[in-house]
Amino acid sequence: MTKRFKQRSILPGFGLSMGFTIFYLGLIVLIPLASIFLKTSTDSWQHFWDTVSDPRVVASFKLTFSASFAGACINAVFGLIIAWVLVRYDFPGKKFIDALVDLPFALPTAVAGIALTQIYSIHGWMGKLLLPLGIKVAYTPLGIIIALTFIGIPFVVRTVQPILQELDKEVEEAAISLGAQRWTIFTKIIFPEILPALITGFAIAFARAVGEYGSVVFISGNIPMQTEIAPLLIVTKLEQFDYTGATAIALVMLVISFALLLIVNYLQWRTNRRLLST
Repeated sequence: MTKRFKQRSILPGFGLSMGFTIFYLGLIVLIPLASIFLKTSTDSWQHFWDTVSDPRVVASFKLTFSASFAGACINAVFGLIIAWVLVRYDFPGKKFIDALVDLPFALPTAVAGIALTQIYSIHGWMGKLLLPLGIKVAYTPLGIIIALTFIGIPFVVRTVQPILQELDKEVEEAAISLGAQRWTIFTKIIFPEILPALITGFAIAFARAVGEYGSVVFISGNIPMQTEIAPLLIVTKLEQFDYTGATAIALVMLVISFALLLIVNYLQWRTNRRLLST
């Protein structure tokens, strides 16, 4: 009886847990995604191709993915710096800055878009300073990149920060005692340890930026062929009751995003494998 009692667990068994997991993911993720394929399949191939190959749609694809990639790259660099400062240094106002990182999580995206538009317009605080330099932010692709950087920065910081906190400082101290320089310690000891987390944060920030709508729609200006993003075209077609056209654009975005995430996951797997082998 004692042995049987010890084998029991307060947690549900694998069968029940796995069944609940599949049911939940199927209800929340798989069924909505499958509906995109099913709705698109009701349309003819010619209409599907005409929709996704339209110059206006192609321009929106290029802008959406390029701006998302640029924003994710910026977040990868500066998110790492912010995480490093928050972990390695103590200074007045540290808790406030640490809480400020999560602001894009709590702030409605539409509010963020309106605020960024007001700040970076030609009459805004930053817009007035940048305009004499020939830099226009609002209603340009640059403004879209800034908006996507704003909403993506917490993903990188919160992904890298725990890894930095868990790093063993004795290894760094040993490297210093052996005469290693600071840059050598960072590139050879610290950076390889945080690289998988950094890649993960980059992927999450990129995926978040691809589907962003609220913070971009205001600052972009929505100029066709110039500052019009793909999510806006989807909303436009839905308002025109062109459901097959909307799902066609959504399907292309889904396939491209999934392919890019597979590539990022593969790179992360290769990095982890290299670290384990060394």
